[in-house]
Amino acid sequence: MEEHTKRTDKYEEKKNSIGKKVMYFLGSILLLSTIFGGYIFSDKYFASEPKTGKEEFGEKVVITLPTGKKVYTYENLIVEEDGKLLYKGERNTIDLSGGVVVYEDWKD
Repeated sequence: MEEHTKRTDKYEEKKNSIGKKVMYFLGSILLLSTIFGGYIFSDKYFASEPKTGKEEFGEKVVITLPTGKKVYTYENLIVEEDGKLLYKGERNTIDLSGGVVVYEDWKD
């Protein structure tokens, strides 16, 4: 009878080891996919190196708007399209129509 118990114990141990192997395999796949997904996410949504310093922005200008507010920017970021004066930054476009552009060296 003791042999029968030993076989059952061996069967239970073998059954548990297969379950552990499957869990380790699934855990490894989950971990690797999380690392890979994080790499893709960070590569796509975060700049690897800043873009400042590589582009030439031109001279410093001050644009005085009709409301009296002032916009401090660079010459190469100001464009004129369809009779409108526009600020075109990396992510924004702002209508500065009616503003007066003055070339002035302002402090950073």
